[in-house]
This record gives sequence, structure tokens and C-alpha cells, in this order.
Amino acid sequence: MAETKDQALGPWVQALGNKCPTPGGGAAAAVAAAIGAASAAMAAIYTTRKKDEESGVAEEAKALASRLQESAGKCLAGADEDARAYAALQATWKKDCSLPEEEKAKVAAEALDVPVKLLALCAEEAAAVAAFLPRCNPNITSDAKVALHLLAGAGRAAYQTAMVNKPSEEMREQLELQLDALSGFEGEVLPKKRREIGR
Repeated sequence: MAETKDQALGPWVQALGNKCPTPGGGAAAAVAAAIGAASAAMAAIYTTRKKDEESGVAEEAKALASRLQESAGKCLAGADEDARAYAALQATWKKDCSLPEEEKAKVAAEALDVPVKLLALCAEEAAAVAAFLPRCNPNITSDAKVALHLLAGAGRAAYQTAMVNKPSEEMREQLELQLDALSGFEGEVLPKKRREIGR
């Protein structure tokens, strides 16, 4: 199968809905994060008007847009990493698998690492978008807010994928801190009433 970045969205979504182990939930989380990062990149690059150049915000916006586009690419690559990691993990479950227990543990650790990295990326980029939002072009802040919601959702989805791979209690606590941060960024752009309901 072609890499995710080279596939059209329609066929990829159709493949996700088929009775096939990959692409699966981990890849879905990665693609959602990529779309979130790209949406934020658009909001940033539109904050490069003449008035933004004069205020100095344009340079910050250009740097952020470039960073977010790079992160979107990493997320798409992460969808493929997830598929490879799951295939390798699935192979260790077969009766005829001859790998020693040490190698099986390594495969399991690599499978866990994919969603863990994705959740960290979502939290990091959501923090950057939230920090930029007050200076964002007011005509396009909705796209930055869409990005926060998508990154938060993708981060929560990555968390669920990580849980399947049985992280340590220490790692689980770290992941939950990142979830809390994402909820905070998302909550700031929701109406106060909705924030209170979510508590």
C-alpha cells in the first residue's frame, strides 16, 4: 500500500472502514492530528498581512506555519509507522512466532512508542496554537480553534491506542497530564457553559 501522504483521502477513509487491521485507530488518530496541524498552519500563514508585518507578528506566524506543516507531515508518517508497528506486533501473537521473549518485548515497546509520540506532538502543537491565538488574524481564528479541537481529539485517540499497548503506571500518568493540557487548551475556546458541563 502507498504511503499515507501519497494517498487520496477518499480511498484512505474507505480502507479505514474495511475489515482489515490497517489502517486502524492509531492511523486515524495520526491523520486527524495532521489535519489539525495543517488547519492551524493555514490560520498562521493568513496572519501575514501588512499590519502583521508592521507589528512583527508576521514573522512569528510564518515560523509557526512552517513548524505546523512539518508536524503535519510527521503525523502522516506516523500513520504508516502505526501500521508497521501493529503488523510486527500482530506477528508476535502467532503460534509459530519464533522470536525470543526479549524481542517480542521490544516489538511491543515500539508499538507503544508510536501513539505516545503522537500524543506528545498533539499537546506540544496545541500549546503553540493556543499561545498564538490572541495574535491570530481575527478573520480566521475559527480555523485555529478547529485545529485545537482536532489536536485534542487526536491526542485522546492516541491515548486510547497507547492504553491497548499496556504502558507502565508512570507513563500512564504522564500521558494523562498531556490529556489534561489538551482539555485545557480546548476548553479555553469553548463557551463557559460548555466548559462547566465538561468538568
